[in-house]
Amino acid sequence: MTALLCGLAAAASTAAITAAHHAERLPGGSARWARINHAGHPVTLTEGVALGAGLAAALLIADPPAALAVLGSGVAGGIDDLAGATDTKGLRGHLAALRAGRVTTGVLKIGLLAASGLAACAWSDQRAGRLGLHSLTGGALVAGSANLANLFDLRPGRALKVGLAVAAPLALTASPAAGAVVGAGLIVLPADLRGASMLGDTGANPLGAAAGLAAAQALGPAGRLVALMGVTGLTLLSEKVSFSKVIEGTPALRRLDAWGRP
Repeated sequence: MTALLCGLAAAASTAAITAAHHAERLPGGSARWARINHAGHPVTLTEGVALGAGLAAALLIADPPAALAVLGSGVAGGIDDLAGATDTKGLRGHLAALRAGRVTTGVLKIGLLAASGLAACAWSDQRAGRLGLHSLTGGALVAGSANLANLFDLRPGRALKVGLAVAAPLALTASPAAGAVVGAGLIVLPADLRGASMLGDTGANPLGAAAGLAAAQALGPAGRLVALMGVTGLTLLSEKVSFSKVIEGTPALRRLDAWGRP
């Protein structure tokens, strides 16, 4: 019931914010939130702002640690969306820039994701009476999931489908964070599938952070470690392999990926 109520609240909040906040009302104006997608069509990142705000609004009372994870990752993503340089890509690129003495917005985002993920998981574990060393693993899982969700935000609906696939089973365990992801995600999915808008870092990071915290809350120490290894493995793999090429070359994945697009 908690997950259902949180999902409904997230859906209502996201829908209201989507309707009320046009690009012109966002920091930097419409041009700063406009992008050209993979097909060469103009899209707006306002979807991501609405999803992040809707998640946070629904979780502030139901699950404050999850709200912290969402807000922290949303701020990190917003900084990268508004001020990030496009000439530095991937984890390897940002770490190379750091070794050269240049602090990119990507490096700043990594730090913010790590800090907010650890704080949120430690707070959640403390509330549940199980704070310990495994909270570090959980915090890394939250931060890694936030980053991984952004790596899937390359085609219409892809990141949302992955987020919903992870969150839907967890919502059945009465997880407020998972319920919020399902509710808010379903609201923005149609526009994302049409290619009218996209999550951007501002939306993908909160999506992944909420799903990651929901997973951390449901898993024990061993489960957290296994999940973190999976997230880390996919992140490192993305530095070598194109997810889009793998999906396009796998019939079942290609059909799932294309489902719902015009």
